[in-house]
Amino acid sequence: MAGDQKPERGLAPVKFSRLTRRGLLLGLSLSQVIVLGLGAAALIGTLYVAGGRGLLLAGPVCAVCALLVWVPIGGRKAMEWMPLAGHWALRVFWGQTVYRWRVTKPRPAGTLALPGDAAALRQYLDPESGAVMVHDPHRATLTAVVEVTHPSFILLNPGEQQRRVTTWGRVLSTVCRSGRIARLQVLERTVPDSGTGLQQWWAEHGTDDGSWVARTYAELIERAGPAAERHVTTVSLSLDMKAAGRAIRSAGHGMRGAAAVLRAEMRTLTTALRAADLTPGGWYTPGQLAVMLRSAYDPAVAATLERSELGRDLASAGPVAVEESWDRLRSDSAFHAVLWLSEWPRSQVYPGFLAPILLSSGVRRAFTLLCDPVRADVAARDIRKKKTGYLSDAAQRAKVGQIEDAEQTAEYRDVLQQEADLIAGHGVLRYAGLIAISAPTTDELESAVAAIEQAAIQASCDTRRLVGQQAQAFTAAALPLARGL
Repeated sequence: MAGDQKPERGLAPVKFSRLTRRGLLLGLSLSQVIVLGLGAAALIGTLYVAGGRGLLLAGPVCAVCALLVWVPIGGRKAMEWMPLAGHWALRVFWGQTVYRWRVTKPRPAGTLALPGDAAALRQYLDPESGAVMVHDPHRATLTAVVEVTHPSFILLNPGEQQRRVTTWGRVLSTVCRSGRIARLQVLERTVPDSGTGLQQWWAEHGTDDGSWVARTYAELIERAGPAAERHVTTVSLSLDMKAAGRAIRSAGHGMRGAAAVLRAEMRTLTTALRAADLTPGGWYTPGQLAVMLRSAYDPAVAATLERSELGRDLASAGPVAVEESWDRLRSDSAFHAVLWLSEWPRSQVYPGFLAPILLSSGVRRAFTLLCDPVRADVAARDIRKKKTGYLSDAAQRAKVGQIEDAEQTAEYRDVLQQEADLIAGHGVLRYAGLIAISAPTTDELESAVAAIEQAAIQASCDTRRLVGQQAQAFTAAALPLARGL
């Protein structure tokens, strides 16, 4: 897509860092080094005990170790599949891939009715702001959600686009400088439009004079409204309660103190969003969050919930049934699949390169960007560690006569660029992109996945379908709870 875009005056291209693939030794990870060490130990031990005949005994062991380390399966080394497959087998054995809501067994008060590892999440209603805050007792985080409206980015002129990109960078810098934010999640999703927006516009701006034109226009709005779709963008702010421990104690201890600290971060984020010409709405109430959670698991009732007062209780907003398979998820009225953006554009692209994905029509999907801020001192140590590792690997490759790989050189340049940006005062973020796709049948789901994969190619991105963890990935991609994998 970068090749199709023409340079615009005032609009600067951007470039993403590559996903580092450097290992512990000569590109090998710690687990691969251990497996090769076990194979070498078996060979040396059998030679010492049985002499030359030990080769017959140790040969198969060494061959298996070599296959695990170097043979790729589905884009991954065989060694990398073992933890994932083992964890999946254990979950299947213990029945953790199937969830049924027990109607006769009420859930503990204050908990969210969600399956899997999200079952421990609790709700806290902030009495001052009226916002619902989601508490994760295991990860020690407190999360609030706000809906953001904005003009269409691709319709702006290049100069205005560049200004919006710069101000959004300041929003991210504000989050990084806080030191108390665990994660920022930007969730952009398509939802069926109930038609209330069109009907409200017609009621306010239309002229119903009884003419044929007015009747035709009103009938068109009535028929087209429920069949349309609209885009909703939310920003989730997650407080790290451990990092903010001192501030929480000063604000009154416990959930009340944590809510006070998060409220301050919410005000800071709201101010930064407005400075970036984004319009934040009110922070989500329990009813709004309940509708969003229920709509994610049961898309068939999404339009109905928006027009009624039903389904606005967080205690019953979860799915009735969930069945997880190796590469998909089924819940209530839909099948789901989650894609991971494994590679961002390697060449320079212009802002708005994700338009083919975000503007794809006819597909029910949720795009999530997870941003984990890194403290400046931690980022500096990590960069120094990476530089030392790349230089030592280069020296080791030179000793054994290996040719320097261009990809490794490019990764080293990315590290140097990150160091320069950090010195210039910019924040460092670890980010991940996830796309949750939903459809009423498996055939429609596979068709929608293929369409999104094609759109990702147009956006110069590479996607991979997550396997063995679809339930956890769906929670991270489709729900505004700022949860990762």
